[in-house]
Amino acid sequence: MAKIGQTTMSRREFQKLALVLPAPLALAVGWGRSAGIVVAQTGSPTPVLAPTPACDDGDDLMETLPQTAGPFFTPDSPERTSLLEPGLAGTPLVVAGFVYATDCRPLAGALLDFWQADDDGVYDNAGYRLRGHQYSDEDGRFTLETIVPGLYPGRTRHIHVNVRAADQPALTTQLYFPEEPANDTDGIFDPALIMDVEAVDNGQHAFFTFVLAGA
Repeated sequence: MAKIGQTTMSRREFQKLALVLPAPLALAVGWGRSAGIVVAQTGSPTPVLAPTPACDDGDDLMETLPQTAGPFFTPDSPERTSLLEPGLAGTPLVVAGFVYATDCRPLAGALLDFWQADDDGVYDNAGYRLRGHQYSDEDGRFTLETIVPGLYPGRTRHIHVNVRAADQPALTTQLYFPEEPANDTDGIFDPALIMDVEAVDNGQHAFFTFVLAGA
């Protein structure tokens, strides 16, 4: 099949593969890109991949930055991949991505514990509304159904998460939204933790890949 052109996959382009391609193909694209491998663009909706060499220590394999858990973490959240429930107001949001080790291994069975404010910027500290945990699948992939969080006073929009691989310390961090006015005034905000977000007909899709050291 003739090549129409070649491009190098960016980190955020790779993150989008979490919902676009089957996981093994997405992983192959990501690994190839991390070593400078190009993806051939063809008339087919499926990219033609160059051979995947061993991963090097590129930017995509830098450990995800830790951040404070804040005052509202609640242990023992229910296991679920959807935080949606009847009567919950807000813009629907799907957050998807992968969990990796710094040596580019996808981490199956990693625990991801999410919590966030509701559409009004309020945390449920009495129960488990907008709180839940799940485990990455055999390809290191996760998907969370939730809503876009409201603005908690003094903060920009964010989602809290603990990510833990088996027998390893947890990474506690926060995920952010691009082009939020409050990003510029939030003292905790870090642009390295911005999700890749795009509008869809029924809400938003967001993409992020966690990289854990020592896993």
